[in-house]
Amino acid sequence: MTTGSHEYVHDPRNAGILININGELFPRDEAKISVFDSGFILGDGIWEGLRLHNGSLPFIDEHMRRLYEGAKALDLDIGIGPNDLIQRVLHTCEANKMHDHVHIRLMVSRGIKSTPYQDPRITISDSTIVIIPEYKVPSEETLSNGIELYTVYVRRGYPDVQDPKLNTHSKLNCIFACIQATKAGADEALMLDPHGFVATCNSTHFFIVRNNEVWTSSGDYCLDGITRRNIINICKENNIPVYEKNFSLSQVYGAEEAFVTGTFAGVTPVSSVDGRLIGDGVRGLMVLKLQDLYQQKAAR
Repeated sequence: MTTGSHEYVHDPRNAGILININGELFPRDEAKISVFDSGFILGDGIWEGLRLHNGSLPFIDEHMRRLYEGAKALDLDIGIGPNDLIQRVLHTCEANKMHDHVHIRLMVSRGIKSTPYQDPRITISDSTIVIIPEYKVPSEETLSNGIELYTVYVRRGYPDVQDPKLNTHSKLNCIFACIQATKAGADEALMLDPHGFVATCNSTHFFIVRNNEVWTSSGDYCLDGITRRNIINICKENNIPVYEKNFSLSQVYGAEEAFVTGTFAGVTPVSSVDGRLIGDGVRGLMVLKLQDLYQQKAAR
């Protein structure tokens, strides 16, 4: 068992990285936030996962658009504009002398509270902005051999309960799903929507291939993933039939191929779901093709 599509090659350089907190750089062991921070007390915040590739941040405009849209929905003032935030991310990477193969976690919380309570009106500071860059190369074994998924009882819910399209720090439903999957011996969780159709995974987006068509969920009950959207667009650009639609687990079990997508690893094959081999249980031709096309797009 791996840690799913986020399995990476250990890099000792990560022990000495500098972490950016509100514009200041701190060594990893000295990087701290207040115990009264909204993100720590309540999970009140938003985040993005970014990649540094050859000195640039692929799809950064899409990431910033999602971050600031989420902040607006939460009535959270980030305090600086997207361009300044991008420059802060790049400055952090430059301070670490990083150029390539870097994964960045960008986190924004509402800020420090006067006392541990949920009301945003008792926040007494500006927002807290944390940037953690790490050297992370996806495991080649995982990208080749794939991951195992397990369908969990935890559902992706309705937007009037907790909108699954918001990339917030509040991830308990995904954590519950991940725990159930790992207890079952799988790498990641496959999650259904309230109607029983396939929605997404606990930390990635899910696709299947049937009759040379690429299917993914309707998107109604999952985050509007940047990599998910790029794969859909890549299929359209390369005359690969692609559909956002409802489909069931039985259709997953009968698929020729399956894969998940995410900013960290791009496209990762799925070898089995609920103990059923997908196709022959090995990376298929469509996944190979999409892995290559995605890498080309990310490198532009």
